[in-house]
Amino acid sequence: MKENLPVRKRIRLQDYDYSEENMYFITICVKDRVEILGKIIEDNIKLTKEGNVVKQNINKIGRIYKNVIIDEYVIMPNHIHILLLINYKSSVTISKIIKHFKTNITREIEYSIWQKSFYEHIIRNEKEYLKIKEYIKYNVINWEKDKYF
Repeated sequence: MKENLPVRKRIRLQDYDYSEENMYFITICVKDRVEILGKIIEDNIKLTKEGNVVKQNINKIGRIYKNVIIDEYVIMPNHIHILLLINYKSSVTISKIIKHFKTNITREIEYSIWQKSFYEHIIRNEKEYLKIKEYIKYNVINWEKDKYF
């Protein structure tokens, strides 16, 4: 007998090719919003061991994927934001990049810290790009307003 399970909501654009050349705003959250990546002290993030592993892996993305540039990022206590540019089309999608990223971190720290999936937003123009870049830049300072992200 088949149970009536809820249908998981689709969070990606159905007909969009996520390997397309474009700028993307990515947010990845820690499972249950546990503040495991760091602590905000006087408007600065003090990274934990896990947070440092995340930082190292963010910095590896552009070396692993030659068509990807990390424009900006911030590691918060319970989530990360990445402004990511795919500068030419390849077979690698955003989902593949994030899956590989999360898997590497899980292997390195020897347990999983991530919630399923991730959030993405396709940057559509320069005004939007500048607004998101500023949001990332000041995210640590605004932690108290954003702490339950």
